[in-house]
Amino acid sequence: MKLTSRTSRVALATVSLALLATATGCGGGEDAGAAAKSETPKEPVNLTYWGWTGGAQQVVDAFNASHPNIKVTFSAITGGPDGYAKISNAIKAGNAPDVAGIEYPTLPEFVSQGFLADISSQAGATVKAKFPQGVQERVTLGGKTWAVPYDATPNLLYYRKDLFKNAGVEVPKTWDEYKAAAEKIKAADKNVRIGGWGNDDAPLLAALSWQAGAKWYGTEGDAWKVSINDAPSQKVASYWQDLVKDDMVLNLKINGPEFAKAKADGAMASFIGASWSAGGTMTSLAKDSGKWGVAPLPNWGTPATGMFGGTSYAVTKGSKHVKEAAEFAAWAATSPEGVKARIGSLKAPSSSLPANPELRTIAAAAFDDKGFFGGDDVYKIAGEQVDTIVPGWVWGPVQTATNTAIQDAGGKGTLADALAAGQKAAEEAIKGRGLNVAK
Repeated sequence: MKLTSRTSRVALATVSLALLATATGCGGGEDAGAAAKSETPKEPVNLTYWGWTGGAQQVVDAFNASHPNIKVTFSAITGGPDGYAKISNAIKAGNAPDVAGIEYPTLPEFVSQGFLADISSQAGATVKAKFPQGVQERVTLGGKTWAVPYDATPNLLYYRKDLFKNAGVEVPKTWDEYKAAAEKIKAADKNVRIGGWGNDDAPLLAALSWQAGAKWYGTEGDAWKVSINDAPSQKVASYWQDLVKDDMVLNLKINGPEFAKAKADGAMASFIGASWSAGGTMTSLAKDSGKWGVAPLPNWGTPATGMFGGTSYAVTKGSKHVKEAAEFAAWAATSPEGVKARIGSLKAPSSSLPANPELRTIAAAAFDDKGFFGGDDVYKIAGEQVDTIVPGWVWGPVQTATNTAIQDAGGKGTLADALAAGQKAAEEAIKGRGLNVAK
C-alpha cells in the first residue's frame, strides 16, 4: 500500500489524539494461535520477515517446519536508523515485509506514521496474557496492540568483583553509594575509575531518566506534551556531569573503542547494561572470566529501573496476510520452540531476557556463562528487575531525531545542553509532522 500525503496526515492526527497514549490494558481479540485454527488456508501463505537479530533465520526455519500452511522467508537487514529507513521506504513503496523487527523506542514512530497494522484482534489477548505490564506498555498504544514484544531490558550494573574488593567497597545499591564507591575506587588506585561516561548515548540517558521518574512524552488533549528537559532528567544529567567534572568516572564515548579498551584493561570497574550485555561481555572480555559480577542498577532510594532497548515483532501496514503474520509474531515471541531456536543457534552466547516469564527458564538453560560472572545468575537478577520498571513511560513519535539532537549537543557541551537540544528537536519534529505540541 502506498501511503498518500493525506493518508499519512490522517494517520498522524489520529495517533496524536489517542494512539500513543500508553494504555493500561490491551486491545481485545482472540489469541493469534487460536485464530489460525479457525481458518486453515488451503494453500500455504507466503510471508516475508525482515530483521537483524541473531538466530532470526533459525526461528523462521523452526516455524516453517511446524506450520506447513505458512511459509516465512527471512531477509537480514542492518539494525538502527539505516534498517528502519529501509523498512519505512519499503512500506511507502508498497513492497514492505509482512513482519519487521522494531525496537520499543522506535515503535511509536512507526505507528504515528501509519506504517504498522493494528493486530489487537489477532494478538492482543496473547500480549495481555503473556507479558508483564511494564512490557505490555511498550507495544500497547491507545488501547491497541501494534506488535508482540520479545525481550525485557531493565538496566543492570556489571562490575569487576576484584577491583571492588581491592578498594574495599560493596556493590552500591543507590546512586549516593555509587558516588561514594567511585571516590574509594579512585583513592585505592589512581589508574582505575568506577565507570565511564560520555554524552554520546541518548538511549542510556533516556533509560536513566526513566528510572529517575522522568516522562519524556505524553499527551494533552489533541497535543503532544514533550518533557525531555524535565526535573528528573536534569537531576540525572547533573549527577553524571558532576562525576565527569570531578574525575570520578572516565570521560569516554560510551560507544567508542576507548570505552571497550578501558573495560578490557581493568581501568573501568563497572558499566551499565541490560541482560543482553552479558553475552557480549563474555565474548569480548573472555580473559576476565570469574572477575565480573552483575547486580541491580543503583537507584535513587527506591528500587526502580527503566528499559535499555528491547525488540518486538510488528506487522506492517499493507500486509495481505495480517492474521498469519501475527501468528508468526506471537509464535516467535511466546513459544518455547521459538526461543530455543533464537538463542540455541547462536555461536556467541546470548543472554537476551524473554519478556514472557514462562520462557525465562528455557532461555537461562540455553545460556551457560561457564562461571564468567562468579556465580551471579544474570537471568534471575534481570528477571527480578522487570517488576521494578517504572510505569507510565511513553516513547514519542520522533525519537530518532531526538536522539540525534541529544548526542550532537552532548558531544559539544554538557548533558544539560543535550536535554535542551532534545526538547527543542522533539517539538520541532512533531510540528513538522503536522501534529500539535502542548504549550
